Amino acid sequence: MTVNTLFPTDYQLHLFHEGNLFQSHQLFGAHILNDSTQTYTRFCVWAPNALQVRLVGDFNNWDGQGYEMQKVNDEGVWVHIINKNLEGCIYKYEILTQSKEMLLKADPYAFYSELRPNTASIVFSLDDFNWDDQDWMNRRYGKNSLSEPAVIYELHVGSWKKKQNGDFLTYRELAGELIPYILEHGFTHIELLPIVEHPLDASWGYQGTGYFSVTSRYGTPNDFRYFVDQCHKHKIGVILDWVPGHFCKDAHGLYRFDGTHLYSYEHDRDRENAIWGTANFDLGKGEVQSYLISNAIFWMEYFHVDGFRMDAVANIIYWPNSAGSKTQNHLGIQFLKKLNKEIHEYDPSILVIGEDSTDFPNVTAPVRYGGLGFDYKWNMGWMNDILEYMETPPFARHAAHSKVTFSLLYAFSENFMLPFSHDEVVHGKKSLLDKMPGDYWEKFAQYRLLLGFMFSHPGKKLLFMGFELGQFAEWKDKEQLDWMLLEYDMHQRLNEYVKILIKLYKRSRALFELDHLWDGFEWIDADNKEQSVFSFIRRGKKEEDTIIIVCNFTGISYQEYQIGVPQAGEYREIFNSDSTEYGGSGVVNKKTIASLEQPFHGKPFSINISMGPFSFLLFRPVKKRKERIGNGKEKVRSHAVGRGKRKQA
Repeated sequence: MTVNTLFPTDYQLHLFHEGNLFQSHQLFGAHILNDSTQTYTRFCVWAPNALQVRLVGDFNNWDGQGYEMQKVNDEGVWVHIINKNLEGCIYKYEILTQSKEMLLKADPYAFYSELRPNTASIVFSLDDFNWDDQDWMNRRYGKNSLSEPAVIYELHVGSWKKKQNGDFLTYRELAGELIPYILEHGFTHIELLPIVEHPLDASWGYQGTGYFSVTSRYGTPNDFRYFVDQCHKHKIGVILDWVPGHFCKDAHGLYRFDGTHLYSYEHDRDRENAIWGTANFDLGKGEVQSYLISNAIFWMEYFHVDGFRMDAVANIIYWPNSAGSKTQNHLGIQFLKKLNKEIHEYDPSILVIGEDSTDFPNVTAPVRYGGLGFDYKWNMGWMNDILEYMETPPFARHAAHSKVTFSLLYAFSENFMLPFSHDEVVHGKKSLLDKMPGDYWEKFAQYRLLLGFMFSHPGKKLLFMGFELGQFAEWKDKEQLDWMLLEYDMHQRLNEYVKILIKLYKRSRALFELDHLWDGFEWIDADNKEQSVFSFIRRGKKEEDTIIIVCNFTGISYQEYQIGVPQAGEYREIFNSDSTEYGGSGVVNKKTIASLEQPFHGKPFSINISMGPFSFLLFRPVKKRKERIGNGKEKVRSHAVGRGKRKQA
């Protein structure tokens, strides 16, 4: 290896500028390279409008004299090579603009950054880490996520739990605390609010400056890789919240990187996000496409992440300041297609989830069929409707009946994920539990009902941390969760309810196997608005997995309530949110219920059930099976398919 071979090739630069260098992180930034006799540290940066770029850092006392970078092409790629290993050194780029302004910028491709409030980049090699998650990765490749259960625990690392002195947990400490908790509750994935480097804690990571730099608030890149590795060893997927649409405007970051709007749109109307105080990426620029697509692949390649939840997709699909006109951004739409195509070509098992609040069509259709190529879309309509319905006083819910049924008109138009995210428990919106009307007992009863309805509605599930504790307070991002609530009876019972509900969901194929198809859902009665009772059927691929769901959204109890059922035989209650075990009033169906040869609700048979106030009930047909006994004869035994024992409170 010679110094000349350390410079970018013409082909690499060509791909970068046209938007197709999807491993640009292996070229740009700071890299330690070796040959048989020498170790080098190469720095490479894109700053086409700079008059001069110099490298400064602790290795030269922040004096760029003699550390001028060499401009290697007309499109403004600059390189400087130092004949030593600078691992651990901090640095920035000193950029002289065309207006003779001197800017001091962090490296857009830095793999590690100083702990805030410091803002310099750190030379860090990602070459040495021994992964131990091959079993997980192999299993992931063989799964069809659409037919698998998914319960995602959305998490802000800085406020889930803190040390006694108020300090953050490190990534390694988080692994020790969080993984047993996730396993105890049964979540399939965790989703981390953005962990790219960001200057302000209060932005929760949504306003990033270092897209290739895992935030140093909680440790090093290898500490985070340890966290992911441990999650995978315990069969827990890791999804990153990711923001490819806009970025932070702090002076050391991407904004006006070389004195011009290099990474963002040129015109104010397209660039500026007044609400967030950020700048929108210019998604039509080839170098920006190379940067962002490489960033996604970087997190897959070096950190083994299992997916991305893409923030603010509407801000990419539509021009941000088009107001009510919703003018489509062709550049943004084409970028999303290209991004999702390249992500899935790199690894088809990666989940890409779009947070899109609009009715833009075919968000989850494959790119080859004209879609945007996401795997899932957040069902924001369902979330808004059901929360509005639950916040309506029970006696008035008959007038809001369609808020429950409307989502089923479009539930299979996309591959949906049902979100109760951090956005719903901040800024005066109240916690999920506190949104429920009524007294203390009624709030808990309706909250159990809401969670039950969510888990029985088609779509994968995402819930923000603290929901399982029954927090009355909104999320407080500067404090840890209200863990002391588990010392109180109703909160303990709610927590147990969540664990059993998730367990039931994961073992009941009807609740997830055909989530994306009409075949998996059928209304029994969607029209009983006077009593605010809904009943429906969920089906799996096998008829024997069928489940009947009944939801009573009022405080009225019924000793006999008739519903139609699709087949004759006996039915057994397998779950009831009104059980005293969970803090309910105890109106349960202890015995099997024989069907009546009486058509009802358009079904050939019916059953009469007991139903408590604000209750969520599940029933299964009792399956008959032949069981061989010792003398070779056979007898018929009844049992409830999938029924399990429940721990008593």
